[in-house]
Amino acid sequence: MTPPRFDPELAPVIEALRAVRPSLSRLDEIPGRRELNAADNWTVEQVAAAYPAYRVTEEYAGEVPLLVVRPAESAGVVYYIHGGGLVAGSHLGQDARNLLAWAGELNLTVVSPGYRLAPEHPYPAPFEDCHAGLLWTVENCAGPVVLGGASAGGGLAAATALLARDRGGPALAGQLLVCPMLDDRNDTASAVDLDGRGLWDRTANMIGWTAYLGDRRGTDDVPAYAAPARAEDLSGLPPTFLDVGSVETFRDEVITYANRIWQAGGDAELHVWPGGFHGFDSLAPEAKVSRAARAARLTWLRRLLGQ
Repeated sequence: MTPPRFDPELAPVIEALRAVRPSLSRLDEIPGRRELNAADNWTVEQVAAAYPAYRVTEEYAGEVPLLVVRPAESAGVVYYIHGGGLVAGSHLGQDARNLLAWAGELNLTVVSPGYRLAPEHPYPAPFEDCHAGLLWTVENCAGPVVLGGASAGGGLAAATALLARDRGGPALAGQLLVCPMLDDRNDTASAVDLDGRGLWDRTANMIGWTAYLGDRRGTDDVPAYAAPARAEDLSGLPPTFLDVGSVETFRDEVITYANRIWQAGGDAELHVWPGGFHGFDSLAPEAKVSRAARAARLTWLRRLLGQ
């Protein structure tokens, strides 16, 4: 099968990135990936300097650090979980800053948790950290709460939304799932056909899920709170926005997740961006398709929050 091509504006970007940031191929490469990601981290002071109209602090939900960015008058909250394949990334990394860059005009408070990472802290530790941060957010930030995340953070957000549904709260206004990592089975057509392409391929995905789940990865012994695609029932979820590139590992699992929400009577908006690779809109922000992706998310948030 011939996979779709990268968008013409994105193709040279992915080629250049792969030369300096190859996809993971072994567990022992995780420390190096963390070092690469850490180069993008800011301090709380740097975030505050970049967003002077906001009050920027680092708070704690128990032992879980939270980046909290509050406008003078908040219209609601986006609780946003960073990516990194479950093995890397930080609440002080690019994901929360990217969200601020395109959603700041909505006057939303942004909270991002610094959850523990696998393999040192396998499931359920990262999931428990994200849930603890959500509870802190609901208790300490006013207004409707949208739960969201990118990549692994999108998967953790989806899992946290399932737990909130199953426990009868906290109430969520919506969930914003950006190229979410949902299925440990790693066996969709897009995962198989696109192995060896992009920045997060089937091999890297196997590394991330193995670090998180150990020997349980791919078996019948994986709960929905670990891999949301395993959930038997997707009814009762808040309005959901999902997007993904057409040339990335997660394409088909994201499409399936949206379809199952519709089949369960839920509200979902799905975008599959032509020629997009994993994380394209943050890594190639000026490309036309990247601008379109951010605009679609912003439009959905405006409609969801009545702005």
